[in-house]
Amino acid sequence: MQETDFINILVVDDEEPIRRLIRKELGSSNRQILTAGNAREAFSITRKHNLDIIILDINLPDGNGLDLMRNFIDEIPPIEVILITGFGDIDTAVKAMKIGAYDYITKPFNLDHLDLVVEKAYQRICLKRENRMLRHSQKSEPPEKLLCNSAAMEHIHYLIRKVSPTDVPVLLTGDSGVGKSFIAKIIHSQSKRANQPLITKNCGTLQNELIRSELFGYCKGAFTGADETREGLLAMAHKGTLFLDEIGELPMEVQASLLRVLESQMYRRVGDKEERTVDTRFIFATNRNLVEEAAAGRFSEALYHRINVFNIEIRPLRERKEEIPALAQHFLKSNPIGIPCRITDRAMKCLTEYHWPGNIRELKNVIERGIILAEDGLITEKELPFKLLEASQGEEAIGSMTDDTQIHSLKEMERRHILKVLKTTNGSRTQTADLLGIGRKTLYRKLKDFGIEE
Repeated sequence: MQETDFINILVVDDEEPIRRLIRKELGSSNRQILTAGNAREAFSITRKHNLDIIILDINLPDGNGLDLMRNFIDEIPPIEVILITGFGDIDTAVKAMKIGAYDYITKPFNLDHLDLVVEKAYQRICLKRENRMLRHSQKSEPPEKLLCNSAAMEHIHYLIRKVSPTDVPVLLTGDSGVGKSFIAKIIHSQSKRANQPLITKNCGTLQNELIRSELFGYCKGAFTGADETREGLLAMAHKGTLFLDEIGELPMEVQASLLRVLESQMYRRVGDKEERTVDTRFIFATNRNLVEEAAAGRFSEALYHRINVFNIEIRPLRERKEEIPALAQHFLKSNPIGIPCRITDRAMKCLTEYHWPGNIRELKNVIERGIILAEDGLITEKELPFKLLEASQGEEAIGSMTDDTQIHSLKEMERRHILKVLKTTNGSRTQTADLLGIGRKTLYRKLKDFGIEE
């Protein structure tokens, strides 16, 4: 067991000397021992604490051990139950193991043996939780440092070094594709929670009717189809970090619940009457202007002030073009296709002269496309999309895009470029977004900002 792990153990036994003995002998700097003398007290504790292991007497004054064990396993997944039993109840204990108990010990028990059983039970629960997190986390290796050393990135390096060791919420802002998720991983990897889970969720992908249950979890029978109790993202991120990307997409009705979590570190599962505590560090990201969203009534002003404790703004790639060669080389080396490739100077010039509306994500896509098209492992300008060649031709390309010789603002150039791509795709929003290297929601917002009819 790693020193950073912390185990919450509940001892349920009607004999006070046994509770006191276990608490004294098994308690340590990384173990919290809670105790209850009956089933009613035990359930009260389970609703307030995130437990790992329950040591349960099979005979309690107000409940049957087997029934209680079933309830605990249903209510608090995943958890391990260790039964305390008398010699005459061994058959019952064996039956309990068949329906979910981890192990049993008989009275009078050996404390060293109990300590060993607790350690093994915790190892098992860690494996269960890791399997759950594999389905929700982004499983790339934690980044150790940013790729580039430009002036803009040096400042972000500085901010990350300062905020990572703390537990304050971080708000990452910037256009789609600038690398907000990458920076969130760096903050987590350099924090004191680095050995705990980083749970990532894009709020824009949450289905409206399932958002609350996915974030907070739900109890069995809470709604149609809730056949079992399930943890939410908050519980999965307990002791670790929860990264909510595109927080501006979160519906207003859920924002109040999230604000409550940030203020009190407490939440309520769907269908549950009791609140539960959670120890989670939050990182948020958005490509929206949340001040404008709050003024328009689309985002909670109270929530905005609560998440905007420490803001890191990531500038678009067009404003830090000196990073493009290093980024391109990185994508060449780490490409998932596995084909060794290099890029010509002319092709690199095209990359540095393009305005990259899709930012780093678009650059990555262009490099991977070039690797597929490359002959003899060499990416030339011929393997690049036409829009990059067009941008590298200077005034002639600008003239072809604007149909006149007037100098336009960057915003107007972006509007005209979007119109041109829309014309190329016969108005397909999906194809246009793909070609521009941005998400559909971002495209729709730009169309609205530019006054282009949808």
